[in-house]
Amino acid sequence: MKIGLLSDTHGWVDPAVYEHFAAVDEVWHAGDAGSIEVITELEAFRPLRAVWGNCDDFEVRRATKEFLLFRVGNKNVLIIHIGGYPGRYSPRALELINELRPDIFVCGHSHIVKVIYDRHHSMLCVNPGSAGRTGMHKVMTLLRFTIDDDRVSDMEVIEFGSRGRTGE
Repeated sequence: MKIGLLSDTHGWVDPAVYEHFAAVDEVWHAGDAGSIEVITELEAFRPLRAVWGNCDDFEVRRATKEFLLFRVGNKNVLIIHIGGYPGRYSPRALELINELRPDIFVCGHSHIVKVIYDRHHSMLCVNPGSAGRTGMHKVMTLLRFTIDDDRVSDMEVIEFGSRGRTGE
């Protein structure tokens, strides 16, 4: 299964996202969609798995969950917005990691791309950075990868424009 992963869109989806995700089977959004329109737009494009973030309003929270745990191939995937990274997980993320023991841990929030294998928890940690035009990041980023049974492959970090770009 080919996955397109983004986070922190903050109310706007750059048209380039659809180009970069043209061949994906699913889109995962790791929180701070910023508006229900982002959720409905992405749902219309591809099957969507999305969690809410700290900036999301009631409508987005009603349409999504705090965290998701699901299986793709032979991998258990956990998505939560505020997660952290190995050695610096948020308290809630660490609680879920210890309880649910995912193979792949996905978060957003930091606006910083990270792909790190956590040996202590035996899981791959991924954060796609920020696909939005607001925030402290300089370049908008996405992740694209494949999950086949026990294997995660073809991990790509996609830089697709400067923060502040309007897409026009």
